[in-house]
Amino acid sequence: MGAVTPVGIGVDTYWGNLTAGQCGIDRISSFDASDLAVQIAAEVRDFVAEDYLPGKLIRETDAFTQYAFVAAKEALEDTGLNDILSRPDRCGVIMGTAMAGIDTIAATQELLTNAVHKNVGPRFVPRILGNIAAAQIAIEYNITGPSYTLSTACASGGDAIGMSAMLLLSGEADMMLAVGADSTLCPLVIYSLANAQALSRENDNPQSSCRPFDSSAKGFVMGEGGGALILETESHAKARGAHVYAELAGWANNNDAWHVTRPMDKGAMSAECMRKALAKAGLSPKDVDYINAHGTGTLKSDEAEARAMLGLFGDTSPAISATKAATGHMMGGGGITEAIACIKAIETGTLPPTLNLTDPVADLDFVTETRTGADIQTAMSNAFGFGGQNSTIIFKK
Repeated sequence: MGAVTPVGIGVDTYWGNLTAGQCGIDRISSFDASDLAVQIAAEVRDFVAEDYLPGKLIRETDAFTQYAFVAAKEALEDTGLNDILSRPDRCGVIMGTAMAGIDTIAATQELLTNAVHKNVGPRFVPRILGNIAAAQIAIEYNITGPSYTLSTACASGGDAIGMSAMLLLSGEADMMLAVGADSTLCPLVIYSLANAQALSRENDNPQSSCRPFDSSAKGFVMGEGGGALILETESHAKARGAHVYAELAGWANNNDAWHVTRPMDKGAMSAECMRKALAKAGLSPKDVDYINAHGTGTLKSDEAEARAMLGLFGDTSPAISATKAATGHMMGGGGITEAIACIKAIETGTLPPTLNLTDPVADLDFVTETRTGADIQTAMSNAFGFGGQNSTIIFKK
C-alpha cells in the first residue's frame, strides 16, 4: 500500500494522523487565493518533490503524476520489487484520475493569455495526459503488463481496484498496481465548483468547514493526493510469501442514469451498487462491520448516501466514517486512500472519526470519535462521482 495525503505522506503517517483526528484542511498556501470566494483546501503541504523524485521527472510531470508515482513507489517497495521485476509482463497498472493534468492546463493557458507563448513547454501534452502517470510508473519499474487509465470522476480510484481484480481473474496478470491521484487546486476549478455552490466557503474556520452527514453541511472542501494498492491472485501471493493485508472480496460499478451532478433521490442506484458488491462477495448487509462512506459534506449528496445505507442496512447499521472531513475531497486519490483506511481498520481494529459531525442527517452508527478494539472482519468503501458514477469495494480479513 502507498499513500500521499493532506494528513500525511506514507501509509503509516496517513493512518496515524487520520485516527488521531488531525485535519488537513487550511487556507490555501500554494497560490494567492485571497480574491477567490473559496480560500480553503486540503493541500499536501509537506510534499517536497525533490525528496522523492529525480529532477527530470519533476520537470516533466504534473502534480497528480508525482503523487501517483510516490504512492506507487511505496506500494511497490512494500510488496518487494524483485517479485515485480522477475516477471514484468505479468504485472500491470490501472490508474484512476478525475481531472489528470488540470493544474498544468490552467497555468499554461494563463501564459498564453498573456501572450508568453515561448514559455509553453514542449512537455505540455505529456504532462496533462491521464495515462502518463501509469506510463511513468511502468517506465521506472519496467512493468510491461496491462496498462489502463480510468476516469470515472470521483469513483476513479475505486474503479481502478475493481478493474484490477477483473484483469487478475481473467488471467491477464498475476499482480496489479491500482493507483488513484488528482491535484485540482487551481483557480479555474475552484471558480467553477464555487459557482456551482458545491464548495464550503467557511474560509475563517477551515478545520470545521467540511461536515459530512451533518445537517449544517455547506459543501465539500477540495483535496489532493494519491494512493496505491498492490493486488494479486491468492495463489501468486502465497507462492512468493507475500504479506497479505486483506482479501478483496467484492466490487461493483454502476450509473444512476439520472443527472450530471445531482444525486439520485434516496440514493437508489448507489444502494444497488452496494448490493451488487455484496452479492459478488457472497455476503449479506449484516456481515458488514465498517463503511468508509463517500461522505463529501455536500448536504444533498450526503442525504442521498445516508438514505441508501438506511435502506440497505436498516437497523443493523455498521460503523460508518467519512474521512473527507480530514483529507478533503481527493477525487481520484480518495477512492484508493479510503480503501486503505478500510484495510487498516481490519488490520488494527481502529476506526477513524468523522470530524465535525454533531447533528447527523440520519440514524446511522456514525463514528464521531476514534474507536479502538473493534473486531472488523468486513469493510466497505464507497466512492461516487459526477455523471452518476458509483463504485463500491469490499474487503475481508
